Amino acid sequence: MSAPIATADAAPMNRRQTLEALSGLLLVLFVAMLSSTVVSTALPKIIGALNGSQTQYTWVVTATLLTATATTPIWGKLADLFNKKLLIQVAIVVFLAGSVAAGFAHSAGQLIAARAFQGIGVGGLQALVQVAIAAMIPPRERGRYNGYLGGVMALATVGGPLLGGLIVDTSWLGWRWCFFVGVPVAVIALLLLQVTLHLPTARRDNVKIDYLGATLIAAGVSLLLVWISFVDDSFAWLSWQTGAMVGGSVLLLALAVLVESRAAEPVVPLEIVRERTTALAILGSLAVGMAMFGGAVFLGQYFQIGRGYSPTEAGLLTIPMMAGVLLSSIVAGRLITASGKIKPYIVAGSVILVAGFALLGTIDHETSLVLVGAAMFVVGVGVGMTMQNLVLAVQNTVALKDIGAASSTVAFFRSLGGTIGVSVLGAVLARRVTDRITHDLAAAGIPTSGGSGGSTLNLAALPEPVRNIVRAAYGDATGHIFLISAAIAVVGILAALLLKPVTLRSSLDLPDTARSVAVAADAVDGAPAFDEVAVDVMGPGERARR
Repeated sequence: MSAPIATADAAPMNRRQTLEALSGLLLVLFVAMLSSTVVSTALPKIIGALNGSQTQYTWVVTATLLTATATTPIWGKLADLFNKKLLIQVAIVVFLAGSVAAGFAHSAGQLIAARAFQGIGVGGLQALVQVAIAAMIPPRERGRYNGYLGGVMALATVGGPLLGGLIVDTSWLGWRWCFFVGVPVAVIALLLLQVTLHLPTARRDNVKIDYLGATLIAAGVSLLLVWISFVDDSFAWLSWQTGAMVGGSVLLLALAVLVESRAAEPVVPLEIVRERTTALAILGSLAVGMAMFGGAVFLGQYFQIGRGYSPTEAGLLTIPMMAGVLLSSIVAGRLITASGKIKPYIVAGSVILVAGFALLGTIDHETSLVLVGAAMFVVGVGVGMTMQNLVLAVQNTVALKDIGAASSTVAFFRSLGGTIGVSVLGAVLARRVTDRITHDLAAAGIPTSGGSGGSTLNLAALPEPVRNIVRAAYGDATGHIFLISAAIAVVGILAALLLKPVTLRSSLDLPDTARSVAVAADAVDGAPAFDEVAVDVMGPGERARR
C-alpha cells in the first residue's frame, strides 16, 4: 500500500468560513436525527392508517436504527479513504431517497423497507458530520463549537416528537409529512455544503476496502439487533431462537475481529479500539445512547399514555430536557476551549446523568410536572456534558488519517447502546405494564381477555375504569425503567473516572504524524512535499509559525 499524499486544495478557514460550513453540516445532522425522532409521537396514527401490527409498529423505528448502527463504522472508514465532502453528499442523497419512499408507502412493510434504506443515509450523516468537523477544527478549538452540535442534537431529539405531534394533529397535513418535512431541508443543506464546505483531500493509491470485514460487522450487529427486537415477544429469552441468533451474532463478530486484525485497511482498526481512551469512551457512550433514545421514547409514552396528554402537549412537556442539553453543551464547550481540559466535564456530566435518571426513577402517574421537568432538565445537562465530549476525547488521541474510523466507532457504540437500551427497557416496561394491568383488573373485578389489556393503546375506546387502570400502570412502570437506566449509567461514571487527564491539542493532526506522513510522501514522489502536507494537517497556529 502506498503512502497517503495530501493536497492543499483549500486555504485555511477563518471563523466566518468555519461557521458557514458548520451551518450546512449542522442542518443536515438535524434533519437526519429528526427523521428518527419525529415518528415517536406520530407512530400510532401511522401504523393505524396502514393497518399495521404491533410487531410492525416496533420495526418502523428499529429498521432505521439497525441499518444506521450497522453502517456507521463503514461510512467512517470510507471517510479516511475518500473525499469527505462527496461522501456526505452521497449520504444526503440516500437519506432523501429513503425519506421520499417512506412518505409514499402504502403498507407497513413498504414503510419498514423505506425506513431501513433511509437508515443507511442516517448512519452516514451521523458519522460523517463529526468527521468533517474534526477535519476543520483542532480539538482545543472544537469545544466552543460543540455547543452548536449539542444544541442541534437536543433540538432534534426533543423537538422531533413535538413536530410529529403537530403534523398528525393538523388535519390538512397528514402523517406522510412526517417523512416529507425533512426533504426540502436536506436539499438546502446539500446545496449549502457544495458552496461552503472545503476540506483537504487525502488521495491514496492502491486503496483496499475491507468488504469482508464490513459485511461481517453489519451482519453480526444486525442479527443481534433483530434478536433484541423479538426476544420476550415472539419467543422466550431461553429458546432455540435465542441460541441461534445470539450464537450466530457472536460467531459473525468473532470472525469480523479475526478479519479486521489481518486486513490492510480494516473498517474498525483494532489498535484504535484497544486504546484506553477509545475503549472507555465506548463504555461511556453506551450510557449516553440510552439517555438520548430512551428519554425521548419512554417519556413521550409516559406523557401520552400515563398522563393523558396529546402528542403535541407531550412534545412540549419534553422541552426541559432540550434546554438542559443546549445550555450544558454551550457552557461546557466554552470552558473546555478555555482550559483545554476535558475529563472534569465528562466526569461531572456522567454523575449528573445518573442523578437525573435516579430522579426520573421516582415518578408515577401522579407526580408533579414540575418535578418531572426538573428531572428531565438534569438528564439533559448530563447528556450535554458527555455526549460530544466523549467523541472529542477520542478524536484528540488519534491521527487525522484515522479520525473517521475513531469518530464513527464511538457513534456506532452509542447508537448500538441506544438501540439495545430501548429494546430491552421496552420489553421490561411491557412486562411490568401487563402484570400490573392484569392484577388491577382482577382486583377491580373486571374480566380480562388473555391479558390483552396491556397491548391496547387506544385508550379512548376503553371504558373509564379500565382506562384509569391502564394509565396508572404505564405511569408507574415508567419510573422503574429509569431506575434501571440509572444503574446502567453508573458504568459511564466509572469509565469517565478512568480517562487519562489530558490537555487538548491545538493542531488538527498529531505533530509526529504530520511530519512522518510528509516524509513518506516525499520519499515516494521524490518531491519536497513536506510543506504542502504540513499546511493541510496542522492547525492555524502551526501554519503561522511555519
